[in-house]
Amino acid sequence: MEDFATQISDLRSKLQLSQEELATRLGVSFATVNRWESGKSKPQRAQREAVERLLGEAGGESDTSAPPDTSPTTRRRRGVSHSKVLGTRSMEQMLWDAACSIRGEKDAPKFKDYILPLLFIKRLSDVFDDELARLAEQFGDRDTALALVEEEATGTTQPGQRLVRLYIPPEARWSVLSGRVPFDWPADRRPRTLGEQITLTTRAIVRHNPGLAGVIDVVDFNETRNGEREISDAALKGVIETFSDPRYRLGLHDVEPDFLGRCYEYLLRKFAEGSGQSAGEFFTPTEVGFLMAELLRPRPGEECYDFACGSFGLLVKLQLVCRRLDPLSKLPLRLYGQELQAESYAVACMNRIIHDMQGEVVRGDSIRNPKFRDGDARLKQFDIVVANPMWNQPFDSDVYENDPFGRFEEQGGATAGKADWAWLQHTLATMKEGGRAAVVLDTGAVTRGSGSKNEDRERSIRRWFVEHDCVDGVILLPENLFYNTTAAGVIVVLRKGKPKERRGKIVLVNATQEFKKGSPKNYLTEEGIRRIAEAYITGLDVPAFVRAIRTEDVLAADFNLSPYLWAPDDRVPA
Repeated sequence: MEDFATQISDLRSKLQLSQEELATRLGVSFATVNRWESGKSKPQRAQREAVERLLGEAGGESDTSAPPDTSPTTRRRRGVSHSKVLGTRSMEQMLWDAACSIRGEKDAPKFKDYILPLLFIKRLSDVFDDELARLAEQFGDRDTALALVEEEATGTTQPGQRLVRLYIPPEARWSVLSGRVPFDWPADRRPRTLGEQITLTTRAIVRHNPGLAGVIDVVDFNETRNGEREISDAALKGVIETFSDPRYRLGLHDVEPDFLGRCYEYLLRKFAEGSGQSAGEFFTPTEVGFLMAELLRPRPGEECYDFACGSFGLLVKLQLVCRRLDPLSKLPLRLYGQELQAESYAVACMNRIIHDMQGEVVRGDSIRNPKFRDGDARLKQFDIVVANPMWNQPFDSDVYENDPFGRFEEQGGATAGKADWAWLQHTLATMKEGGRAAVVLDTGAVTRGSGSKNEDRERSIRRWFVEHDCVDGVILLPENLFYNTTAAGVIVVLRKGKPKERRGKIVLVNATQEFKKGSPKNYLTEEGIRRIAEAYITGLDVPAFVRAIRTEDVLAADFNLSPYLWAPDDRVPA
């Protein structure tokens, strides 16, 4: 502790900063810096790393005497800096045990309808407790912090100025819902059943956090049908007790950033797999999401869009990578997502709010009814677009006819059958000049029609994109990364208005070897993510891995953009 206090003092001296000025540089409060320098508290890892970076810039020495962090870890994900997170197996065991509490009362596809809202409440409550702990460090003790938060909750403070990102009223906190802390209910509001209490809990949370309306309050846990409860208090108590296990804390640093999305994915896959596949629920593996963010290298203040945002996971990862690339910037990304599926939309809203991210989530079909617009006939445009839409999705031909936004006929023509290139046409229409995008598609999207003597609409659209120099790169991913398919997938990187050194070029990366075998799925390693991103950014040829081709090369190959064609690698994966 003394070593770090000395570091703070030395840093202020070298940079000639007051405690207030240093606090501003680090994005913390004055009181926090004061307590660090007086030796009364210690920083979290990310804060210590930020101080060490500033010391390096100032020519000072970082504290190498601090003991290494020996706490248990799961496999570390790129952009995530917590020391201990709930691993995948623990998460799945938690959800399995919760589902077993409901088994017999509800059909398996309905499990998620009751488990997800309770999981939301637990996550919100644990995050609220983390916020109070942070404020207790700032203001001296928990009672003072809680008094300030309670006082603020009765006022009219604007969201951007609040002490906590979400306020959870006393009767809605997990400790009360689980029966571990008593609550003195008013006589006219005292719940008669646990189901009624859960319903009152969700409504109380929404009353204080209107942005969660339609997200956590859509289920009546006390509903009866034909004189019988839809789900018993005993079953609900079983789920609550499972989530109350101390092993399953769900605070800010206890779980992965897109933990809620992973839970929804598991519940679909395990208990409603058929409906999940038919709905096109292809969730993006965490590592693929971080790879996409590394390819695009978001900058503070940029506007980012995901037109099939699922659980908001890709947008969350953009913000995490942006913070890693520029840790001292206080200017956040502005994140916008549209999602068709109701439950995915609910998870996306939760993720955006929990992570305190600026932007908006809307519900709807982005092809038929894109919601983000500048006026009636012009789509809003963004600095960055990321997405993993449903692969090979069929749309009726009339969807593409007379498009009021000029996305299809004006950008290579209307496709037939599979919508992969229609999604890329929508992507391009929503990019600002100088904007960039990364979209995950089936591998066939970059090859279908090439070599055929017949007219092919997908090949014609690819030709338009290449001739207009919109394709900046294609990354061929390893097989068996995605839950609902063993197919490899590609990331198509678009750029509108390329820099001079990239004009007329397309960088193709064959990343089929950059993985580790897992069970049941393979995964990208952190080193693999670094290698792939570096290969795309530098664009230097590497045999069997990277090839930078020119427009005339693509023409000669009949607009086949498969990295395997240009950088073949016939090694058998280890």
